[in-house]
Amino acid sequence: MDVVSDAIAAVRTGSPSANRLRVSGSWCVRLDRYEGAGFHVALTGSCWLLPDGGRPLTLRPGDAVLLPHGAGHVLAHAPTDPARAARAVPFDALDTVPRATGAADAVELLCGKYRLDRSHTHPLLAELPDVVHLPRDDDRSPELRAAIGLLSQEADAARPGSCAAVPSLLDLLLVYMIRAWTADPATGSDARWPRALADPVVTEALRLLHSDPAHAWSTDRLAARTGVSRATLNRRFTALVGRPPMTYLTWWRMTRAATLLRTAADAPLESVAREVGYGSPYALSHAFRREFGVTPGRYRTAVRA
Repeated sequence: MDVVSDAIAAVRTGSPSANRLRVSGSWCVRLDRYEGAGFHVALTGSCWLLPDGGRPLTLRPGDAVLLPHGAGHVLAHAPTDPARAARAVPFDALDTVPRATGAADAVELLCGKYRLDRSHTHPLLAELPDVVHLPRDDDRSPELRAAIGLLSQEADAARPGSCAAVPSLLDLLLVYMIRAWTADPATGSDARWPRALADPVVTEALRLLHSDPAHAWSTDRLAARTGVSRATLNRRFTALVGRPPMTYLTWWRMTRAATLLRTAADAPLESVAREVGYGSPYALSHAFRREFGVTPGRYRTAVRA
């Protein structure tokens, strides 16, 4: 198990989707804010992305952009004033947008969405900026380029197995985009999680906690497994993760329990409690209510409604 995979799995709901946008001439489309994450990949041509409240961004061929918090935004052929952006055509009404017909200014985009439950987002994902721009000329992520190439072929062809291939490639694309952000030196010193994932002691502690959250961990046991003193582990982990190791473990156990309650609808509370390190449904319920404000049973009923 690893933190990035777990962070995504904890919030994923349903399957991702993607389609192509082919336009030319003068055009301007709007995507309203939504509960999830979105992305765009410029396959051919260039255009502008204008996030609500953010700076305009040029997308050139091969560029990818991730909007991890579902920020509303406008896509347009050129920088657009606020008045025109307010009149942009909704993305769902693309039949009113001029389509590409081999024109020199034709633009082709691969656009997609991930459905996410933001009620308990992992802090790694919460730390992502509203817009993550991944230029094509950044050669540090060849796997991202490979995934974009495969996805651009599969998303536009009714090939055997494409219904299985496209969602899997979209999942890969999300992992690679987040991985590219964590590895980017331009991310800055204010972002904790890229530094946490680059710290061998903190990374090993996170791996152990995520691999076996039900284990009877203590700070002393975790420090021994990571090869440092208790004080060193506490200091480095808290500075980079934002909370002490055992506090993070409790939070992760509750997050994992919520995921199980949402995805394994028939699992008895006893088995959910055991899987996340609690000896009884009562003990789980007490901790869960402290974190979520409701009992596990009521949480399960609410998410299934």
